Amino acid sequence: MLAADGKTEPFPIQSDTLPDTLAGRDVLGRGKTGSGKTIAFALPMVARLGGQLAGSRRRPGRPLGLVLAPTRELATQITATIAPLAAAYELKITTIFGGVSQNRQVAALKAGIDIVVACPGRLEDLMKQGFVNLDAVEITVLDEADHMADLGFLPVVTRILDKTPIGGQRLLFSATLDNGVDKIVKRFLQNEVLHSVDDATNHIEALTHHVFEVATLEAKKELIEKLASGLGRRILFTRTKHHARKLAKQLTESGIPAVDLHGNLSQAARDRNLAAFGAGEVRVLVATDVAARGVHVDNVELVVHVDPPVEHKAYLHRSGRTARAGHAGDVVTVTLPTQRTDVRTLLRKAAITVQPQIVDATSAPVTRLVGETSAHVQAAPRDHTERAAHRGREGGTGSRPRRDRPRRPAASTGSTSGATPAIAPRGARRAGQRSMPVGSAPIRTRSTGVSL
Repeated sequence: MLAADGKTEPFPIQSDTLPDTLAGRDVLGRGKTGSGKTIAFALPMVARLGGQLAGSRRRPGRPLGLVLAPTRELATQITATIAPLAAAYELKITTIFGGVSQNRQVAALKAGIDIVVACPGRLEDLMKQGFVNLDAVEITVLDEADHMADLGFLPVVTRILDKTPIGGQRLLFSATLDNGVDKIVKRFLQNEVLHSVDDATNHIEALTHHVFEVATLEAKKELIEKLASGLGRRILFTRTKHHARKLAKQLTESGIPAVDLHGNLSQAARDRNLAAFGAGEVRVLVATDVAARGVHVDNVELVVHVDPPVEHKAYLHRSGRTARAGHAGDVVTVTLPTQRTDVRTLLRKAAITVQPQIVDATSAPVTRLVGETSAHVQAAPRDHTERAAHRGREGGTGSRPRRDRPRRPAASTGSTSGATPAIAPRGARRAGQRSMPVGSAPIRTRSTGVSL
């Protein structure tokens, strides 16, 4: 099955940990994002739960395996990786996270489930409601534990782990052991085996770093558009959700189709935009740090720090979206003169040595990096449904969507091209009718093989 997916040789974290995980040992795996951790815990989980740990008849709300992840995107992609392996053992898997209605998640739990991949907040919420009980869990996995610590999830993670049986197998994977992760290890892992293949500041040889300094905001805008215009996939990182949405819209209107990914999007729009990027329907993804971990799309050739991050760990995780699985990639940090000191400090903490270059959009280093540019695409007309695409709440917290206010039905396109709601004539509104834009039609979407 793995060979059919092109996975014929194990990554170091996989070859190192599999003998111990398959033997039932508690394992602490230290390795940065993209090191192959998902398969490292997915294989032993399904093999053991489908074999010697298989229980009797599947019971509602009592999973045998639990994977905790910090974000919706990561939880979804972990599930996509485990699902075909689980199917081979006739194991059922489901995903639990906040920001969407809990109804489908509750229905899946009631039908009986073997493996749950969950964000901590929503899982604890369902536990309090009595829909899930962790007393039968045989294997628990914490993935990206350091990121959960950064997001403030360790208290709820601790409460969840307290509900799993003592003596069950526990696997913890993390890039670092700071910010309280070490306390989780000491409290919940027993006689653990440590496997460390690399740490957060280990550098990928195939990754080339650049610092491009521009003189003005207008020059920065032109440079960003130039960097976005290449033929390959590229991810542009911004610091705020508003900037991500605005930049994706500007690029699209300039003839460079782009989608955005951030916490203000509904879950449907986030899934749709990521699927469009993974399928190659658009080549540019503009994202906040919600995409810095766990989002893996093949052949991302360029990462651009439109807004340099505050922390060096964020820089390294953003940069890790390219040069994955043995491929080469480039990372560009765009700076203004006022940001020189901050960027210098950031790179020093990340152990990155690179000489800044003063450029504009037409400079030789820029044109060499971008290479052949793609043909410009006429932006689609602005649609009234786009506003719904930007509804949503920050993912991974487990908070419930608001149900106390009725909402008018609205389709979500995930578009970044702006929105103007259709206004019905007064008489039509009195009659309870809705007007629709001329030529509107149902929106079809298709999934893609975005994986971890």
